[in-house]
Amino acid sequence: MAVILLLLTLQSIPSVALTGTLHSPRVKESSGIAASRAHPGVLWTHNDSRDDAYVYATDLAGADRGVVRIRGARAVDWEDIALGPCPTQRAACLYIADTGDNAMARKSVVIYAMTEPGPPDRQGGPVRSAPAAALRLKYVGGPDDVEAIYVSPRDSALYLVSKGRRGVIQLYRVPRNAGVDTVVTASPLQRLPIPPLARLGRLVTGAAIRPDGRLVAIRTYSEIYLFVPGEGGRLMPSGRPLCTITGLEVQGEAIDFLDDSTFVLTSEADRRGRGSIHSVRCPE
Repeated sequence: MAVILLLLTLQSIPSVALTGTLHSPRVKESSGIAASRAHPGVLWTHNDSRDDAYVYATDLAGADRGVVRIRGARAVDWEDIALGPCPTQRAACLYIADTGDNAMARKSVVIYAMTEPGPPDRQGGPVRSAPAAALRLKYVGGPDDVEAIYVSPRDSALYLVSKGRRGVIQLYRVPRNAGVDTVVTASPLQRLPIPPLARLGRLVTGAAIRPDGRLVAIRTYSEIYLFVPGEGGRLMPSGRPLCTITGLEVQGEAIDFLDDSTFVLTSEADRRGRGSIHSVRCPE
């Protein structure tokens, strides 16, 4: 309880810049964002719903840098995207979380992983990715709504953060050696000290881990919480104040690290039809 009160009491106002809007007419609901390390300046995003299995390349200005069709994937309710070590080879993979479950009725959900493509030529039409491996998951306590994932560069494990519809925000862990031919049970690792409250926008919509693996950011519609990974992947409060982003976006759901102390956030489209891109630096 003391940790919860501390997180809610120590609040800070971040330094924010609107860097652009998403120019691709196909991107209406940017639900996840991943900053490429192999291709500096490139950001990967995807739609939340009403789309097929596509990811879109853009940059901080929101330029349309092409479309990639994910080979072997389906889009039921894509919620987040992350970069991390591939599950079966020495390479960087894109992970796409088809884990949305507002009604908490899906018997299993899917994480797709494929080697990161190069940014396509936007004039050439959609290109196809490498074949995607499908990791099928279920949760120990039954269906859960998950909109946030990250992949640790330290242990290559996959971490999922529940939205909070059950009244708690749960961290799940899936080891790197989890099989792709059967349904894997995601183990509950930890209840996070974030009290969900829908009327304040405190439902988890995205997560990211710093490339050095030393800091995890978990965002809601209105806040960014920072944690330090500890033994077994458990998260400890970083000691940094809660970073408040209330009112910044129409419906912001995505987050990733641009560098050690700066985030990129994206949102769904506003009434003009474009989602926003912000860089955010939270005080230390």
